[in-house]
Amino acid sequence: MLTPEVKKYINQSVLCWLATASAENVPNVSPKEIFTFFGESHIIIANIASPNTLRNIRQNPQICVSFIDILVQKGFQIKGTAEIVKKSASEFLELEKPLLEMTGGQFPFASITKISIEKVKPILAPRYLLFPETTEEEQIESAKRTYGVS
Repeated sequence: MLTPEVKKYINQSVLCWLATASAENVPNVSPKEIFTFFGESHIIIANIASPNTLRNIRQNPQICVSFIDILVQKGFQIKGTAEIVKKSASEFLELEKPLLEMTGGQFPFASITKISIEKVKPILAPRYLLFPETTEEEQIESAKRTYGVS
């Protein structure tokens, strides 16, 4: 499920957006800063300040997570099933290692969202679809101008 290209975009993305829904199907989207892939079929996310996300996953484990490289404006949407892994779980220490490397221990988290991937779909900026000759370099320059990045 996690091809080298998907892993590349996970590594290049600053944030991901985790979409959940309550038992009453009320949607919630929450940005997540500390996330990575785990093995070939899981995404893991540190639960730092996400009470709504955690409550929704407990009620309805179906999720969607999206991430893009903001300059290239390409990324992926992943759908799957989430579970909350608490510190008391036997697998917590193994899952925690890559997330601690990312945080340097600066962000405490008492649980991890572990997502079992079911579907992966690419995300492309509309420019790539409307103007297929667009190169990544052109898209990066356009994004830099738009965002005022030099």
